[in-house]
Amino acid sequence: MTSNDAPGTVICSAKGCRRSAAWSVVWNNPKLHAPDRRKVWLACEEHRQHLADFLDLRGFLIEVEPFRPGAPEPSDGA
Repeated sequence: MTSNDAPGTVICSAKGCRRSAAWSVVWNNPKLHAPDRRKVWLACEEHRQHLADFLDLRGFLIEVEPFRPGAPEPSDGA
């Protein structure tokens, strides 16, 4: 989030996208994270499938669900 964003605005995790998030893309890299760890990328309608496909191709995707405010914050990709 930048200083130009309204407080509480949650944006898509896709590079360069400034749209509001509508989806939580939940994932875990089993080589780096404990099995119960859940990382979250947020996605707008346009980028939901792209982000899910990117993670699924690597075997990291757990699920895609509608974004719920108050859910865990998005990951930094690590």
